[in-house]
Amino acid sequence: MSYLVATDGSTESDEAVRYAARQAAAFDETLVIAHVLTPDSELVDGTLVLPGEEAAVEVGEDVLANARATAEKALGDESVDVTTELLTGRPANAVAEYATEANVTAIYVGHRGLTAEREQVVGSVAKSIVDKATVPVTVIR
Repeated sequence: MSYLVATDGSTESDEAVRYAARQAAAFDETLVIAHVLTPDSELVDGTLVLPGEEAAVEVGEDVLANARATAEKALGDESVDVTTELLTGRPANAVAEYATEANVTAIYVGHRGLTAEREQVVGSVAKSIVDKATVPVTVIR
């Protein structure tokens, strides 16, 4: 059995990674850290990253490496098997589908807490994961 934590590299997702790592240690579960490469382009540190390009994969791998380091720091001396997965697609769909396919026990995700007006325009990945998931989801703020 394993726990899945989704990360986008934000402060909020780092909190989710730390929390999920501690939960994995407490319940002797494997921790899977996932990052989703989205089909939309994005600006990362002043560089336009397009899906399918080498730069997008490199950025995704960096996000996962940083999240793994965050988890390992949170774990301290605890021994937990930590793996990473680079997914593609719409984040909520990709995370929920991976969770089902990999038969994970639970999902952890950070939430930025956008204003109600902003969430109406852009939505909330965390809320969408809650709606789509077939396993318990813990949202960390």
